Amino acid sequence: MRKTPLKPVISFLLFLCLKILFMETGVAQNTTSIPVNVGVVLDLEYFDVNIALSCINMALSDFYATRGDYKTRLVLAIRDSKKDVVGAAAAALDLIKNVEVQAILGPSTSMQANFVIDLGEKAQVPIMSFSATSPFLTSIKSTYFFRATHSDSAQVNAISALFQAFGWIEAVPIYIENEYGEGIIPYLIDSLQAVDVRVPYRSVISPSATDDQIIEELYKLMTMQTRVFIVHMYGYLGTRLFAKAKEIGMMSEGYVWIMTDGLTTDFLSSPSPSVTDTIQGVLGIKPYVPRTKELENFRVRWKRKFLQDNPNNIDAELSIYGLWAYDATKALAGAVEKAGATNFGFQKANVSSSSSTDLATLGVSLNGPNLLQALSNTSFKGLTGDYHFVDGQLQSPAFQIVNVNGNGGREVGLWTPTQGLVKQLEPTNSTSMSGISTAIFPGDATVAPKGWEIPTNEKKLKIGVPVIKDGFVEFVAVTKDPSSNTTKVTGYCIDVFDAVVKALPYALPYEYIPHAMPAGTYDDLAYQVYLKNYDAVVGDVSIVFNRSLYIDYTLPFTESGVSMIVPIADNNSKNAWVFMKPLTWDLWVSSFFFFLFIGFVVWVLEHRINEDFRGSASDQAGTSFWFSFSTMVFAQREKLVSNLARAVVIIWFFVVLVLTQSYTASLTSLLTVQQLQPTVTDVHDLIMKGGYVGYLKGSFVREILLGLGFDESKLMMYNSPEECHELFSKGSGNGGIAAAFDEVPYMKLFLSKYCTKYTMIDPTFKTGGFGFVFPKGSPLVPDISRAILNVTEGDKMKQIEDAWFGKKGSCPDSSTSVSSNILSLKSFWGLFLIAGLAAFLALIIFIAMFVYRERRDLRPSDPTASIWDRTKNFFRIFIQRDSTSQTSRQMELTDRNGISLPSMGVPSPSAFSVHTQFPEDPSSTDYDSSPNRQAPQEAVINIDQLTNQNQERPTALEIDHENN
Repeated sequence: MRKTPLKPVISFLLFLCLKILFMETGVAQNTTSIPVNVGVVLDLEYFDVNIALSCINMALSDFYATRGDYKTRLVLAIRDSKKDVVGAAAAALDLIKNVEVQAILGPSTSMQANFVIDLGEKAQVPIMSFSATSPFLTSIKSTYFFRATHSDSAQVNAISALFQAFGWIEAVPIYIENEYGEGIIPYLIDSLQAVDVRVPYRSVISPSATDDQIIEELYKLMTMQTRVFIVHMYGYLGTRLFAKAKEIGMMSEGYVWIMTDGLTTDFLSSPSPSVTDTIQGVLGIKPYVPRTKELENFRVRWKRKFLQDNPNNIDAELSIYGLWAYDATKALAGAVEKAGATNFGFQKANVSSSSSTDLATLGVSLNGPNLLQALSNTSFKGLTGDYHFVDGQLQSPAFQIVNVNGNGGREVGLWTPTQGLVKQLEPTNSTSMSGISTAIFPGDATVAPKGWEIPTNEKKLKIGVPVIKDGFVEFVAVTKDPSSNTTKVTGYCIDVFDAVVKALPYALPYEYIPHAMPAGTYDDLAYQVYLKNYDAVVGDVSIVFNRSLYIDYTLPFTESGVSMIVPIADNNSKNAWVFMKPLTWDLWVSSFFFFLFIGFVVWVLEHRINEDFRGSASDQAGTSFWFSFSTMVFAQREKLVSNLARAVVIIWFFVVLVLTQSYTASLTSLLTVQQLQPTVTDVHDLIMKGGYVGYLKGSFVREILLGLGFDESKLMMYNSPEECHELFSKGSGNGGIAAAFDEVPYMKLFLSKYCTKYTMIDPTFKTGGFGFVFPKGSPLVPDISRAILNVTEGDKMKQIEDAWFGKKGSCPDSSTSVSSNILSLKSFWGLFLIAGLAAFLALIIFIAMFVYRERRDLRPSDPTASIWDRTKNFFRIFIQRDSTSQTSRQMELTDRNGISLPSMGVPSPSAFSVHTQFPEDPSSTDYDSSPNRQAPQEAVINIDQLTNQNQERPTALEIDHENN
């Protein structure tokens, strides 16, 4: 049998003894630790406070169980604030003055914390609240206040993200009338406005409101269009609010309710069927706490201990406030240890005891600055996540989006400051699934409500329409039937609006209310919508910038722009220079240049081989120009010998043919057809000449004309198309006008009546056209705009236009009568380009052939000759007759015999003569041009043979060579 070694056994026993000794020493250390008084100010009557206190005690037990060597130990001094601001202040004052606490946990509410924070600042005692969430507390700027929870302002971006996700454009906050309720409102409205969400109304509920007062406020909300409500209040008041909302039918389909984190936590931490039954389909925001093993273990331990202490509360659930209380207690215990175990006393105030008060005798903590520094540097991993303070505030957390269904809340999404609204959290380097899961809204609706509706019990929309006695009544006309004493509103704009409303997917009750316009201004009419005297304005209201600052427009339903109307007159000139008008000056110049250029090219190609292009310099120039210009009527008599010249002239013939035919057609049109041209084409010409112009009464066009530079004295106002026509008839110099400015719809209506006398010049100023007016941020604007697109793209709009303005075929478009018969270079530059390229190519080929043929003669005999001498030699040879060509030999033969042969029908010289040129040197075939060169002998035909008609034409073999 093998014996067990004694050495391991002894080692184990020794380790066990040391561990027991260490534990005893730790207990001894705990018993000798310095107690540090810490105050707790809470509303002890609330059930949630008992949960928080149990978490505070567990935090101290857990903290010191693993830190037996710490020299300090927190001792709690608990006070009841009695749900009152004064009670909380009195409790804090007692703790600071009498107990001399080093810090205070609490108080419960934001209103209580407001005064307690001032006490802590005065006594330099840190105040740590794990339940005061009002953003107003941050504005106190107390360095001794630490918010061990999250500000209500941290959740507003999560709420606005919901509006973006579902496309809601309006919201009504419902909040309690106290510091807690009002603190979030500025931040909430700013966040909603940042995503273009309008807040048309804010519903404030008093903490002491009765059920009747709550119902009265809810009925007021029912009469409004908005159907999205954000509730921010205490749990006891929220329970009554939702119960009454369900009672009057506001928890049905079409409504959206969103709870802030305080209400969501109160309702869903320990859900009660009586409460959750009234909030089915409500969306809630609450802080997101990561699920960790430490949190689950703590939840089990807390449940076991809480049931031992409170056996009757078996339904109690750990809330976020309990977790914040746990982490805040551990943070405070660690900071006290870091601050040191000395100077726990207070420095008393030096005041007279006879005249002093409790506040006046309040001392100052000697350890306060050290504890403040330690808390500011606190950082650890708590149950709620990373725990550290930044300027006395915890960092903004992620938020859960929950949807109340059944007896609890179902998570439908998460929101973080970095990732926004997502279905689940993902690592930073991965792509998260954005958006939100399907939510079930009140009335078991799975489709998100649009967020607003036209209430059935609301009065009809009051639509203001302009009343103008004179003017363009085709757009809007208000007439009164004397027999029935009823008012009738008609017009193009009215029919368009009626058609647009019918195209809406829902019913929209409305009534037209005539609005008298004695001053004739549409700005005043649009401003009535801003003053809420009208719900909308329908009429010929232009979309301009200054009105859009306080009202909203729909999309335009007419053309946009301000145009100029001017008379048209017959511009058919019968003067002596009318023949110059068919062509523009640049085309005249280009044509003349090309005539000269083509004549020069033909002369270059023909003058060495064609006798028609030879002679004196003046004869050659005259012949060349005569030939070129005679091609206009194809009357040239000169015969072309060079193939290059023939190719150039053939292309030039085509150019001349097109140009002359076009000129003839244009001139014929100018002389025979009536040419209707505008009397004025440029606004600046009107301004420089000081012409009078007209504008419609009450139109914003007057400001545009002044901005363009028109003198105010030159502006004349008219009220109707007839009056405008009368002003045109008088003329600018006789009390009338030279032009009229107005928007395109008015101008087209004017032209439909006087289409043969006036024309419309292109717009000189862009505008938005006519649009319907609604209040700023009205939810009707996008729906009406979409309906306008639906109507304008269909046949309905054409039917309305034909009914009020007549069919377009009944009056020709004025722009067609103002035509131009003038030809410009733009229409012919292609032809000129082809002719020019052909001419240049012919010149290049000719020069190349000339240089190659005369290369020996062009070579200077003196190598040191200057460039000028070489140039003169080149041109001397160039202007000489080409003796090698057949035409030149024929001319030379004719000159020798003194016979002038006709230019047409002369037989080729090759048929009559044979050149017998034999070089003196049999080895050489070229001859130089020196005087000593022997002229070649040439056989000449007997002239009598040409006159003898009966004699046969001699052949080349029968020619008599005289020299032989």
